[in-house]
Amino acid sequence: MSLFEISENVKLAREYALLGNYSSAAVCYQGVLEQIKKYLFSVRDTALQQKWQQVWQEINEENKNVRDIMTTLESFQLDTAPSKPTNVNQDNDIWPVQVERRSSPCPVRRAPAPYKDNKQHNKRLSAGPRAQHHQPPRGPNGDRPKAPKGKEKKDNASKNKSDVSETEVKRFDRAGEDKDLVDTLERDIISQNPNVKWDDIADLEDAKKLLKEAVVLPMWMPEFFKGIRRPWKGVLMVGPPGTGKTLLAKAVATECRTTFFNVSSSTLTSKYRGESEKLVRLLFEMARFYAPTTIFIDEIDSICSRRGTSEEHEASRRVKAELLVQMDGVGGSMEYDPAKMVMVLAATNFPWDIDEALRRRLEKRIYIPLPSAKGRVDLLKINLKELEIANDVNMDKIAEQMEGYSGADITNVCRDASLMAMRRRIEGLTPEEIRNISRDEMHMPTTMEDFEAALRKVSKSVSAIDLEKYEKWIAEFGSC
Repeated sequence: MSLFEISENVKLAREYALLGNYSSAAVCYQGVLEQIKKYLFSVRDTALQQKWQQVWQEINEENKNVRDIMTTLESFQLDTAPSKPTNVNQDNDIWPVQVERRSSPCPVRRAPAPYKDNKQHNKRLSAGPRAQHHQPPRGPNGDRPKAPKGKEKKDNASKNKSDVSETEVKRFDRAGEDKDLVDTLERDIISQNPNVKWDDIADLEDAKKLLKEAVVLPMWMPEFFKGIRRPWKGVLMVGPPGTGKTLLAKAVATECRTTFFNVSSSTLTSKYRGESEKLVRLLFEMARFYAPTTIFIDEIDSICSRRGTSEEHEASRRVKAELLVQMDGVGGSMEYDPAKMVMVLAATNFPWDIDEALRRRLEKRIYIPLPSAKGRVDLLKINLKELEIANDVNMDKIAEQMEGYSGADITNVCRDASLMAMRRRIEGLTPEEIRNISRDEMHMPTTMEDFEAALRKVSKSVSAIDLEKYEKWIAEFGSC
C-alpha cells in the first residue's frame, strides 16, 4: 500500500464521517490504521517513525470519535424506538427514530463526482440520525394532524438562495469557442478598483479638471448631461513618457468606481487569423456587460496607426476597422444612462501617428505636460513621504535643479537618493559583515548631499525637440 493510497483512504474516511455514514467511516479508519502499522515496519529512520506514530495517534483519535458517535446513536435508538406500536394522543405524537446502517469496504479512493451533479449525496447527507417517516395517527374527529411546516422551510431556503445570488459578483459568460478568449481578457485586464486617488497625482490640475468634466461629472449629474450635453465618448491623453497618463486613467476609474480595463497592444493581438478582431469585439461586449466601465488603451498608436500606408498588413487593418466600429457604437445614443456608461481613455506618446478616424472618435484631446516647479515639489513630497529626510534638505532647490524632468525621472532621483546612505554604509564590507548589519544601523536619513549625487547620475529623458512637437500637435488638434 503506497503513501498516496493511505492519504486517499483517510480522505474517504473523513468524507464518510461528514456525510453521516459512520459505519463505513469506521471501516476505512481501521483499514488506514492497519496500513500505517505495516508501513512503520519498513521505516528505518527514527525521526520519521516518530512522525508516523504521531499520525497514527491522530487518526486513531478520529476513529474513536466516530465510534463514540455510533455508540451514542445506538443508545438513542434503543431509548426512543418503541418495541410495539403505541397508541398516542393527538397532542404528543411519538416519531420512532432509527439509525441507518451502511456497510461498505474501504476501497482505494476514487475521484468523487461534482457535488451539484451527484444526486446520491441528497440521500447520504445527514448530521445525525435520520427519522423514519410515518403518517401520524388520526385524531378523534378523523383528521390527521398538520404536517410540519415544510412550505415555510422551502420559502426560507429559496429566500436564502436569492440573498446569496444577490451578493454574488456577476460574471460575463460566453460559452463555446470564445470562452478561452473571455477568460484571457478577464484575467489580464479587469481591475475592480485601481485605488489611485487624485491626491496621488501631483500637479496636472488642468488635466484633472477636464477629466472630471468629461468622465466624473456625468456619473454624478446624469440629469444634466443629456442631449447635446451628453458626455464625451473618448478622451485622448497626449504627452511625453512618464508624465502620469496611466495614473490619471486609474484615478478616473477609482473616482467613478467603474470597472477598469487596462488594455495594451499585446492584449488584443493573436497569431491566429480573425482572433484579434474577435478580442476587440469581446472587449467592448464585456465593457457593456460590466458597465459602468472605463477602457484605458495605453500606447494606442501601436494598435491604430494611420491606415493606407505601404507597411500596413491586412490583419492590422481589420483590427483597426473593428476598433473604430466598436468605438462608434459605445456612446451613440442621445440619452445617457450612468449605469451603462463605457468611457474610452487612450494615451500615446506619438499622437501624430494616430489614424484620423480614431482621432475623430476621441473627441477630447488633452495635453499632459511636464510638471511645473510647484508640481515637482509636490512630486518630491509624495515620493519621500515614507522616507526619513535630514534637516538640510531643501525641496525647492532640488525642484529647481530638476527643471525639464518628467514625473518618472523625479521618482528615479528620489529612489537613487534613498539608496545613497546604504551604499556608504556597506562600502568595503565583506558579504558576511553586510549580513550581520542590524536594522538600526541601516536606519539613516537621506541628506541634501544624497540628492545632489543622485541628480548627477539621473538625467532627464525628454528632449526640447520632442516638447516642441507635442506643443505643435496640441495647438493644431488639441481640444482642451
